[in-house]
Amino acid sequence: MRLILSLALAAFALPASAQERPRTWANPVDVDYKYNFEQTHRRISYRTGADPVIVLHRDRYYLFQTLADGFWVSDDLLDWTYVASERWPFESNVAPAAVSDGERLYLMQSAFEPRPLLVAERPEVDGWDWHTRLLPPVPGAVSRQEEGTFGEGGLPADRLPPGPWDPALFIDDDGRWYLYWGSSNVYPLYAAEIDPTPPTAFRSEVVKLHVLHPDRHGWERFGEDHSGGLPDGTTIDPYMEGAWMTKHAGRYYLQYGAPGTEYNAYANGTYVGSAPLGPFEYAPWNPVSYKPGGFVEGAGHGSTFRDRHGNWWNSGTPWLGHNWTFERRIAMFPGRIEDDGQMWFTSRFGDFPQVIPDGPVDDPESLWTGWVPLSYRAVATASSTRDDFTPDRATDENPRTFWAAARNAPGETLTLDLGGVKSVQAVQVNYADLESGVYAESPSIRTRFRLWGSTDGADWRVIADLSESRRDRPNAYVPLPAAERLRFVRYEHVESPGANLAIGDLRVFGNGDAPAPATPEGLAVDRGQDQRNATVRFAPVEGAMGYNVRWGVRPDRLTLTYQVWADELRGRGGAVEVRALNVGVDYVFAVEAFGEGGVSPLSDVVSAPAR
Repeated sequence: MRLILSLALAAFALPASAQERPRTWANPVDVDYKYNFEQTHRRISYRTGADPVIVLHRDRYYLFQTLADGFWVSDDLLDWTYVASERWPFESNVAPAAVSDGERLYLMQSAFEPRPLLVAERPEVDGWDWHTRLLPPVPGAVSRQEEGTFGEGGLPADRLPPGPWDPALFIDDDGRWYLYWGSSNVYPLYAAEIDPTPPTAFRSEVVKLHVLHPDRHGWERFGEDHSGGLPDGTTIDPYMEGAWMTKHAGRYYLQYGAPGTEYNAYANGTYVGSAPLGPFEYAPWNPVSYKPGGFVEGAGHGSTFRDRHGNWWNSGTPWLGHNWTFERRIAMFPGRIEDDGQMWFTSRFGDFPQVIPDGPVDDPESLWTGWVPLSYRAVATASSTRDDFTPDRATDENPRTFWAAARNAPGETLTLDLGGVKSVQAVQVNYADLESGVYAESPSIRTRFRLWGSTDGADWRVIADLSESRRDRPNAYVPLPAAERLRFVRYEHVESPGANLAIGDLRVFGNGDAPAPATPEGLAVDRGQDQRNATVRFAPVEGAMGYNVRWGVRPDRLTLTYQVWADELRGRGGAVEVRALNVGVDYVFAVEAFGEGGVSPLSDVVSAPAR
């Protein structure tokens, strides 16, 4: 085998011609997720990230998430640098709140009793200081010790659960501050005005906001595809959490996550009002951010923010769940707020590569590059295999299956045959934790590898060299400087943390030479007796890799998407069950097919009116 180093990628430097290519990224967000310590004594080891808050402060982006013992900064939403913090909650930071007043950045942890409020101008430079060493108690809140003493009837009407857990801070245009919080499958969200002057104080009574209504809002039902419970049939009441407040054009959008971080159904919804403490009305176009299908599943519990160009984004928490229920990642989805007030964020091709905008974007769906995962169901071979963790598990677009090598050692390889010479644009290496045995952050935690390409399986060249990487990249997205014509793509292992080398999916993005698939025909939508559900059927298309079932409240706003693979559709008997509808709301549906050559024209729109 002849190995040829590609000069264009020596030291991974971009040639001048390649610099004209738009910069791209892909979900899950490529940050160095941290190993969780909570299951140390159970010997369960995994990286995780969740509940992301992204704030634009002093022209830099700050990312905070659960159990990270620090935060990330970025100048472009692409390249994130982790910053460890000395002044940080001893029990770590869970579902944090963050807000900027333009000059200072404030950070607050979830808590069941008073905790500090941190402040900084440039925390990555100067660190954090105390804004107040101890926030005031929530008026009327019981302690954790008291909470279980009230019997089956629960808390009295004049008492609140311990908190504020899952907080959100909001500063209105007039400079007044508000706090929102709550995480429960029993209690509502809460809100109050606060005085930020140290040591801070509550300025208003606590307002009880909404609870979930899964009997009317299909997407608020717990479980896989909103089944209502666990796989064994156990019914589970859905959870509501992740409050976030956004103001735009005089409207206040009270965001919340539901129905629980487990499974593919996690989403963000909103209530809308004309004042920061309400009253609020349920938005009939909910959920606003939703991704039940594909490699990245779940979009709930995050933040809504504008980038420096004024474009809207929503962050959320996809579910992984192989090692532990709360093994997760983070994602971002672009979107819009329409003139009539509708807020929406697109997950259409939401885990395929996207362009990061360098200016205002009118249509967030135009940010998709057009690249698809050529690696899906590609023939995979490996230098070695441990147990039943076979190479085909690295090409199934399932984040909970993976290939594992017999040993974690340099030189192990995973090779994909794309079935023909195709235009490869980017590669994403998604590692998995298999009995990793790591429970704490360390400078030695890093991922290093090379990517090789070949047209014939004999002559190989390096297409990306990350063998000197200094950080961990569990979901390493590697865009190539220019398209490469390749049939074979090979991962060569250099280094990764943990006892075992495991790769969840080696995703190769680009396009083949075949034309885009034809438009699916025969679309039929049966709303059924249960208005929360719709069964969608259509004729399969030759050459389709997968399909996007799209729906919304207007034909020109098909804002929600359920992606299914072509072989997955066959396994479902040719039907897709959409269980995320709102009772009393009229919908319209359409479907499109995608393949190596691109995406088909959209089908005719079919109405699914309320009854």
